[in-house]
Amino acid sequence: MKSATIIIPTWNGEPYLRAVLEAIAGQDYEGEVETLVIDSGSTDGTLAILAEFPWVRVEHIDKADFGHGRTRNLGASLASGHFVAFLTQDAIPADANWLQRLVEPLDINSDIWGVFGKQIPRPQCPPLQKYEIQGVFGSAGIDLGITLQGAEWASADAIDRAAFYSDVNAATRRSILVTELPYRDVPYGEDQFFGRDVLARGKLKAYAPRAAVVHSNDITLRDFAHRIFDEGLALRHAGSPVAVGRLPRRLARVARGSVADSRRIMRDGAYTWRDRVRWLTLNPRYHWAKWRGYRWAEVVDMSDASAVERYSLEAKHAST
Repeated sequence: MKSATIIIPTWNGEPYLRAVLEAIAGQDYEGEVETLVIDSGSTDGTLAILAEFPWVRVEHIDKADFGHGRTRNLGASLASGHFVAFLTQDAIPADANWLQRLVEPLDINSDIWGVFGKQIPRPQCPPLQKYEIQGVFGSAGIDLGITLQGAEWASADAIDRAAFYSDVNAATRRSILVTELPYRDVPYGEDQFFGRDVLARGKLKAYAPRAAVVHSNDITLRDFAHRIFDEGLALRHAGSPVAVGRLPRRLARVARGSVADSRRIMRDGAYTWRDRVRWLTLNPRYHWAKWRGYRWAEVVDMSDASAVERYSLEAKHAST
């Protein structure tokens, strides 16, 4: 197996970073492995944690220089591995075979330009997030094999699903990012653009579900709508409409989603009765925040920087 570089952008990643690096240290990979962390000015315990792992190569950039696509392109340019695998600072490889299974499709077929793995939601994440993650990756392909995805099998109205790609847990060849198809330098959704660009080149993506990570966003209810706004705005930048509608339609969506989730919560063996009571009460508020965020993304003037910054969680993080 060819060499691989695992690239992790970090900024205040203290809660999960140690677990991520411990999981990387335990990987059973046939080739050489380099771990490259690009930190953009962490002020918590991130740097102290990194110091506990002397085999991790750390590069520092100014916070103002960070960009989701830009920083990943930088990582690829600095990497020594033939393959580059991307993790976020809170995505913990689920087992010792994660890396091997993630890059295997790239070694098999040269037309595969990107591989993304499965995400397993954390037990404590809100049900809305949990069930959406399970639904997205459940529809990406079968769990027991590798699913190839190309533009030719997607109808025009299904291109968004066909182009889905997440670099929370993904891999490609270093040469693709450096010479063929770098990430776009966009505020958010760089991975979705990459998925679309791969298909536009007539190449393939692969879904490798056995290359799994434990990941879901630890986000407060207060910030949830702003996170959804960023996702909706990324869709608009990619040319996909965000059609939410006025208040009655949003309320109907909230009601349908809340009822569906409530049924799942009552059947979900991972929840105690106390958990069920808590989430039956709280989860509808996440649904309201979700459609509120999409509504903001639907109506905002994308050319009005001050309006975008008012709603954007990315902008909030950039200013703190």
